[in-house]
Amino acid sequence: MNAPATSLPGGTWTLGNTTVTRFGYGAMQLAGPWVMGPPADHDGALAVLREAVAAGITHIDTSDAYGPRFTNELIREALHPYPESLLIATKVGANRDAQGGWPTARRPDELRKQVYENLQSLGVETLDLVNLRMGDAEGPKPGSLAEAFETLVELQREGLIRHLGVSNVTTEQVIEARGIAPIVCVQNLYNLAHRHDDDLIDRLAADGIAYVPFFPLGGFTPLQSDALSGVAARLGATPMSVALAWLLQRSPNILLIPGTSSTAHLRENIAGAGLSLSAEDVADLDGIGR
Repeated sequence: MNAPATSLPGGTWTLGNTTVTRFGYGAMQLAGPWVMGPPADHDGALAVLREAVAAGITHIDTSDAYGPRFTNELIREALHPYPESLLIATKVGANRDAQGGWPTARRPDELRKQVYENLQSLGVETLDLVNLRMGDAEGPKPGSLAEAFETLVELQREGLIRHLGVSNVTTEQVIEARGIAPIVCVQNLYNLAHRHDDDLIDRLAADGIAYVPFFPLGGFTPLQSDALSGVAARLGATPMSVALAWLLQRSPNILLIPGTSSTAHLRENIAGAGLSLSAEDVADLDGIGR
């Protein structure tokens, strides 16, 4: 696939055989409170998705567990038939319960069911990228992912999945997955305040594998730091803009998927991620998570 023309910050990265913008969009916040139920503003959610594509974003991250189903159905309503340049990444390995929890669902039959549900709700015959979510809501947990990952490999061979990735994983699980089949990305918690994957990011970059940080701005608890606020004040920018810009400058294999349900906030994120950070700025910021 040809590289998309883009003026978005960070340029592009190639996931498998697909070139995407390093600045992407995470659709989780389009669902209702705590990622359950429909959005309060249906038309506003559609507008954000259309604005993202109009801005040149070619990487959207989602899951049928968001809502559940509501987020995928919004993507389909807003953007289907999808532009050829657009890659939609989804994930499997967890369901939702009535209390809004995320119980694991990684048996072969559960994973196969989730893949078919994503195909249906997105309205496609093949999923561009499927991440296997391991661990739980508290983070990665040790243990083999072989049975679950091999199930996705089978579905890939059947033509239902184009590319594979892993999410919420330990370094050992990344190594295990790569020993079974090629992966194009790792999706873990990482931001200025959570730097535990520094070594993994550098190893993946050397091998041409993307790293996609979820909660790049802290998630449900936004990033707060005197050092971050100080750099932001020096640059006349918001702390969130600085945090996104730092991630893009941290490594060329980092792909951003900040989420928002506001078109104005989406534009602010795009503009903010394009900040140029000096060596002094980076040194101050690097001290936050170390």
